[in-house]
Amino acid sequence: MLTGVVQHGCLLAVLLGLWEYAARNGKVDPSFFGQPSGIAQFLWSNVVVSPKLWIELGWTLLGTFASFVLGSIAALLTGLLFVSMPRVERFVDPYLSAINAMPRIALAPLFILWFGLGVSSKIAIGFSLVFFIVLSSTVAGMRGLNQDHLTLTRTLGAKPFQMFVFVTLPGAVPVIFSGLRLGLIYAMLGVVGGEIIAAEHGLGQTLAYLGSTFNMNGVMGVLLVLSLLGMGVIWLMTALERRLLRWQ
Repeated sequence: MLTGVVQHGCLLAVLLGLWEYAARNGKVDPSFFGQPSGIAQFLWSNVVVSPKLWIELGWTLLGTFASFVLGSIAALLTGLLFVSMPRVERFVDPYLSAINAMPRIALAPLFILWFGLGVSSKIAIGFSLVFFIVLSSTVAGMRGLNQDHLTLTRTLGAKPFQMFVFVTLPGAVPVIFSGLRLGLIYAMLGVVGGEIIAAEHGLGQTLAYLGSTFNMNGVMGVLLVLSLLGMGVIWLMTALERRLLRWQ
């Protein structure tokens, strides 16, 4: 493992060195691509010296996790309703399919009109993405259970609530978590996309401002922060999934 880290570190150092050399010698225009030293200086000024990026990161995380939690809870409850009452699903499915087919980014101006420029409109965009992703995985997970297990549980006299807590939910966790992991990523994408279109705070708004002022070092620095944030989100969900699936 340590050898792999060293190899990746060496490769990254070589690539950054070549990038810096090309930028300093005119091989690459820093006005379009920035340069590592300028990116490092930007991050130092806005992360260490000044808390500016930390504040904007906080707004983005607030919108991301709020939309993820609200969308996931709504999707889990709706999925449970659909599995318990298939007639309701058949009735509602055409309407949900029509809404899901709409591109959410194109609906962002409408959300902004309804909820304003604050974090509420970003939560609405993220919610609309998370809900359908988690809903599909919830329904698929609950319907993909081994029917023999369910029959045996009923035969042994388990009540519906006991079946849900001890059989249905644990058996569906792997499929549900694949949707939750994807939903958290899309929540962040939706929030950042909404911030880029119009916002008062957030990394997306900062990215849009830096791009409009041709500050490519700042743009690359914010993109690096977003990349690390995405990796952290994936790591968090993977670690949580492994913890919940230790019984397997």
